[in-house]
Amino acid sequence: MDLPDLTASTAFRPWTDPKSGVTSYLLHDRVAPLQQSFYFTNRSFSDDGAYLWFYCAHPPGGNAYEGRSLGVYDVHEEKLRWFPETQFRDASPMVGPGGVYWNWEYTVYRRGPGADDRAEVINAVPEEIHRMRAGERLATHLTLSSDGRELFLDASLGHEWVCGSLPVNGGDFEIWQTFDRCYNHAQFHPTDPNLVLLAQDYWDDVATGEHIGYDNRMWLLRRGERAMPIYPESRRVGHEWWAADGDHVWYVDYDAGTEKVNINTGENVNVWPTGTLHSHADAASRYLVGDINLRDTSEFRVAFYNIETQLQVEIATHMPQIEPRYHVHPHPQFCVGDQWIAYTSTVYGRSDVAVVPVDSLIAATS
Repeated sequence: MDLPDLTASTAFRPWTDPKSGVTSYLLHDRVAPLQQSFYFTNRSFSDDGAYLWFYCAHPPGGNAYEGRSLGVYDVHEEKLRWFPETQFRDASPMVGPGGVYWNWEYTVYRRGPGADDRAEVINAVPEEIHRMRAGERLATHLTLSSDGRELFLDASLGHEWVCGSLPVNGGDFEIWQTFDRCYNHAQFHPTDPNLVLLAQDYWDDVATGEHIGYDNRMWLLRRGERAMPIYPESRRVGHEWWAADGDHVWYVDYDAGTEKVNINTGENVNVWPTGTLHSHADAASRYLVGDINLRDTSEFRVAFYNIETQLQVEIATHMPQIEPRYHVHPHPQFCVGDQWIAYTSTVYGRSDVAVVPVDSLIAATS
């Protein structure tokens, strides 16, 4: 796969971390005051690297749960576009076949990256299921089954959390399990279309405002069966995602660092003993990237970790926390065949989409 040469694009500006010397490229051109990379479990880039999608917000409108919209940078045409019709809930957008997918209310939509493309309905949850009930989301972040036939939903509907699959061909929504407490962050298995990773999460009662915590974070849900926890005991972990091999789940242990667990044997390994908030791995599990909350200064750091050499380099050493209503965290992620890392930068006191070539980070940690 040819690496898109964003370093030569006039839409990007280089920024070099003064401590580490690592250079990132920030999307300088703007279609919105606030521009963010996608949530780390969903790639910002199309697989071929031709389109870089991102969240847009126009403060004070919208927040982290609703009202943001999507923009795209066309790598080949070197053009930036904003699509105001793409308002989405939570972090639902997913780049997939034919363009970008997102959720609004009870419907999943798709549109292509071209200026003349139009939004189309992919499918919707029927009224007999949602019953016009308010909730935070239809999907935390959409994922596509490995056979390409279904999207997974973890719908928050009043006092119910309805988890199930929605066919992309317009077929009937299939409920896998309904819960009376919050389960979200659902992610289809990378090779098994009948298995999903779920997170038990905190939630706020829509009637009383009571804040309710979770007991056991990571669960597996197989079609036709009941959800089962990955660990039998409660652990202070979160921000989980599938390893590309499908045998492991990566996650952050907030006390011990980034770890992975074998879902078949239960064996877990501490891989990066650094207190990241979010982490992400390349497909071969050779490298990690993560954002680190510097609690003493309320800043963020973004770092790259070479698992083979056990060396770390900072991509961005100090970034201020800004715009808490929009959940502006760096959320770094590997993209485009693991050749780029995309993240959200705040080095200029605003929210910018940033990318950094992975080969420069490998060189710095070899």
